[in-house]
Amino acid sequence: MVEQDIIIIGSGVAGMAAAQYAARAGRSVTLIEELAPGGQTMYIDMVENYPGFDKPVSGYELGMKFQAQAEQFGAKIVYASVSALSKENDRFTVTTSSESYQAKAVIVATGAKHRHLGVEGEETYQGKGVSYCGTCDGPFFRKKKILVVGGGDTALTDAIYLSKLSDDVTIVHRKERFRAQENLIEQISRNPHIETLMQQTITKIEGDENHVTGVILKDLVSGKEYSREFDAVFIFVGMIPQTALLVASLLDKGGYIPTNERMETKQKGLYAAGDVRDTVFRQLVTAASDGAIAAHCASEYIDEIEGREYH
Repeated sequence: MVEQDIIIIGSGVAGMAAAQYAARAGRSVTLIEELAPGGQTMYIDMVENYPGFDKPVSGYELGMKFQAQAEQFGAKIVYASVSALSKENDRFTVTTSSESYQAKAVIVATGAKHRHLGVEGEETYQGKGVSYCGTCDGPFFRKKKILVVGGGDTALTDAIYLSKLSDDVTIVHRKERFRAQENLIEQISRNPHIETLMQQTITKIEGDENHVTGVILKDLVSGKEYSREFDAVFIFVGMIPQTALLVASLLDKGGYIPTNERMETKQKGLYAAGDVRDTVFRQLVTAASDGAIAAHCASEYIDEIEGREYH
């Protein structure tokens, strides 16, 4: 059993920021990641809106910088799968595929995965015209033909944002009516730069091996398939929070982790940061903020329980 002050689960920007701040505060810290440093950042082709980088940087490079900075301050990075998380008295036990850890505080930064369409060409052209984040990748497609997939708040909000970058934005939705808030639907209907295709769906994303060139659409009423040219496909069909480790009582109806402004969950000593948290805006910069706050508050919590132990 390895004893640490703080265990962090997940190595996205939230986890890495937490590791850096916790280690700088003098805590013993182990960050556990299943795949690679940077989490889903590794799948972003180019990042151009992260503070401090005046030129676009690849997600891979950013992820490696996150790791180097955290390790520089003394955080340990371990690559393993976490199979169980439990708490007894004031100690958490984190069980992985290779080792078990005991910690006074745990920060969950496991993120959320974008729900995919599962159509041909989607994985091939991810980062080459297929995107799941309008504010991240929209500026790469100024004055281009953009297709937005989805009918919820996120799809319509991002379509409105993208229409400020291009006057050729199309939304495709498989239902007869959008499920978004009424004010967003009204904004879409008044926007001259946005076309809507209802009761239609994508069956294939096409490209020239380097980038997206178009899609195959299917009219769900007539059954007819046809092709249209697009330079980018932005997909907003939901997120899947990575919270399988946690009991249902710690989650909201969507499977996310509710926290307060201190990143505290309903369980003492357990914190959440980044996309796994119930939050209104999911960006690298907000995840970094979450991680820093979680580390600071976890360190204060440890001071509190250590004070109880000494008396």
